[in-house]
Amino acid sequence: MKKQTPPGPEPAPAKKTTAPAEKAAGAAKKTAGAAKKTAGAAKKAAGTAKKATPAAKKAAGAKKAAATPEKAPAAAKLPQESRTALVRRARRINRELAEVYSYAHPELDFENPFELLVATVLSAQTTDLRVNQTTPRLFARYPTPEDLAAAVPEEVEELIRPTGFFRAKTKSIMGLAKALTEDFGGEVPGRVEDLVKLPGVGRKTAFVVLGNAFGVPGITVDTHFGRLVRRWRWTEETDPEKVEAAVGALFPKSEWTMLSHRVIFHGRRICHSRKPACGACPIAPLCPSYGEGETDPEKAKKLLKYEMGGFPGQRLKPPADYPGKPAPPLAEG
Repeated sequence: MKKQTPPGPEPAPAKKTTAPAEKAAGAAKKTAGAAKKTAGAAKKAAGTAKKATPAAKKAAGAKKAAATPEKAPAAAKLPQESRTALVRRARRINRELAEVYSYAHPELDFENPFELLVATVLSAQTTDLRVNQTTPRLFARYPTPEDLAAAVPEEVEELIRPTGFFRAKTKSIMGLAKALTEDFGGEVPGRVEDLVKLPGVGRKTAFVVLGNAFGVPGITVDTHFGRLVRRWRWTEETDPEKVEAAVGALFPKSEWTMLSHRVIFHGRRICHSRKPACGACPIAPLCPSYGEGETDPEKAKKLLKYEMGGFPGQRLKPPADYPGKPAPPLAEG
């Protein structure tokens, strides 16, 4: 009889894996969802970055431009000047100009305050020479404010036509003549507050009249004066009243009127607007803008105007100490 082998122990039942598997599957699903969400965010960020590219490029360009400024002119590289140094340099320039233009004077012909007032109003947008060639006939016909106030406008227009803008100027000079007659007894007032109330009269005109007809100090800020004081770095202001205040603070009040004449003389003769004659300038060592114009001495001499260049001046009746030739009358011009 075959020997039977006793049965072994029953195998242990397998552990259930359903719950952990489901749990792992849920985690995987959750991870996949997060990955999908992350991918969506990345796609959105990529789109935003793409849209921002032009702006980023523009910003980068602006940053580069700011980091690389335009090349400044030579004058701008000079060291900063202290207030004391500026005052000293400005006054030295004035002294130098006083020697060069010892004969500086108002370049309008006039015999009295009324003639100077009218001539100054007429000088707007034209040369003093043209005014001087025009006023002899005007003043011969209308020598007083009363005469001019009662004139026929068309006749005045014809007389002052050579000065340009003759209709507007006729209105101004006849208006101021009437105001002088009615409000000031036919006399030109000696205060800036009164002068600027007259038709066609601003601060520049008022100070021309006050300084040269009444001996009251004043700074005349015309185009020449404004241009030169900025070239010399006396001020950076462009408004005439601010220029007047800034430059006036650099000098004693007693110098204001003659300073104006000297600066204007220099601007008309040497330091021109478009092509200054730097090589012939007596104050070149003091000028921070030296080199803006012609620096060759011989070429610069050819740029000089009026008496500095051997030509007639602007006045038909210049002062006795004027070294140049008188200007020709209108018929000969």
